[in-house]
Amino acid sequence: MSFLAFPLNVLPYIIITLIIAFTVHEYAHAFVAYKFGDPTAKNQGRLTLNPASHLDPIGTIVLLIAGFGWARPVPVNRFHFKKPRLAGVLVSLAGPLSNLLLAFIGGLLLALTIGFGLEGTGGKFLYELCYWFTYLNVVLFVFNLLPLPPLDGYRIIQDVVSPGTRAKLSQFEMYGMLIFLVLIVVDPLYNITIGPVLQKIIPNIFYGILDFVGGFF
Repeated sequence: MSFLAFPLNVLPYIIITLIIAFTVHEYAHAFVAYKFGDPTAKNQGRLTLNPASHLDPIGTIVLLIAGFGWARPVPVNRFHFKKPRLAGVLVSLAGPLSNLLLAFIGGLLLALTIGFGLEGTGGKFLYELCYWFTYLNVVLFVFNLLPLPPLDGYRIIQDVVSPGTRAKLSQFEMYGMLIFLVLIVVDPLYNITIGPVLQKIIPNIFYGILDFVGGFF
């Protein structure tokens, strides 16, 4: 019996996808922060597409075992921003949007493999890689926008609300992972929160991307 969250036959596609997706996601945060005047990430060697600078060993192992994990968060110093709230929102959005862009690229490549008839035995690896690359980037795009700490969606809310509300929200940051686990484990809560995200929102976006890129062929 495998102790991994994914079947062994798809594990190579999962690993390749997550290395690229996590790296680009964190690089996007660092790049936008730097463009808005914060050199913190750059000074710490995070403004790079080298996966070694962004992957968290524990977060990666947990992801393969439990199905969810994390990369090393990019450090951001808001005091360098001339417009902290606007810059904060854009820096937070940059990560999920980079995954959405990767999903479109993956969908385009997937459509090409199908268009050229490569989904059979000869091109099976490429087809499967493009499929999982597209799907998992959609998952990362959606999940990172959930309003739970320490996800990007929560950071966006922090920069949209008033300073007083932001201070109150910060008191609950330590409970972010616990809340997430409760939403997964408790069925009634799962059915009205995480369940619809997994069963409706993610598939709709995934197939929407495939329909969109398929229209070019």
